[in-house]
Amino acid sequence: MHLHRGLKMLNYLLFSRHSAGHGIHSPFIYHLVADVFRNKIDPAIVCTVETIRKKNLSDRRKIEILDLGAGSSVMKSNARRVSDIARYSSVPPKYGILLASMAAEFGKNSILEMGTSLGISSMYLALGSPGSKVLSLEGCPATAELARENFNNAGIGNITLMNGSFDDMLTEVKKTDVRPGLVFIDGDHREEPTLRYFNELACISGDDTVIIIDDIHSSESMEHAWISLKNDSRISCTVDIFRMGILFMRKGVNHIDYIISY
Repeated sequence: MHLHRGLKMLNYLLFSRHSAGHGIHSPFIYHLVADVFRNKIDPAIVCTVETIRKKNLSDRRKIEILDLGAGSSVMKSNARRVSDIARYSSVPPKYGILLASMAAEFGKNSILEMGTSLGISSMYLALGSPGSKVLSLEGCPATAELARENFNNAGIGNITLMNGSFDDMLTEVKKTDVRPGLVFIDGDHREEPTLRYFNELACISGDDTVIIIDDIHSSESMEHAWISLKNDSRISCTVDIFRMGILFMRKGVNHIDYIISY
């Protein structure tokens, strides 16, 4: 897995372009890179979330993890310290800031997250678009409880957390009138579940829905999933920023697969 990721990182460094948007012919993708990727978010958002992260990084409590996905490549035991989960499983600040900017641009009325963990990414999404309802799905009861604790400590009230298997929770979500403007999938880093979740989400998505998938190059399995999604006829264009892949289904955008330096 580490060799695969290393080779993909080298490929990304060689072929990624347009860090400031220059040379992009699509007005939509130029706006995405120049105005959304490079957006300077409110420093108070970063301060709020990173204060919680710092607290978690010093939390030596051990919890029992119920891992319904691919599992951690670093933490092998199901008994894990909160500090280790914060260190290895939470989205880094750089990408949290990006999620906040994407939420502000595309979140609209609702945002759906699959994979809450300690809630770091959830908080960036919620604070980036405070007028949106953020629905976050988490499979592990112990981490879900810690995430709720973090949300309360941060004073964030626009996140609803559901706990259970993703398949069961998506079935319930589909029964509602949720039409997410933004979806973040970061819960099961395997090919088959990732593609299955995408197909489920496509049923409740509109032309303006944006889907972000984490760790697209973390393994050969996720690489295959990303390639399949890029070739899906429902996708109008894709953006690869190495750690994350972004899928657009909007009409009127020429299908091009961009590799953007971020």
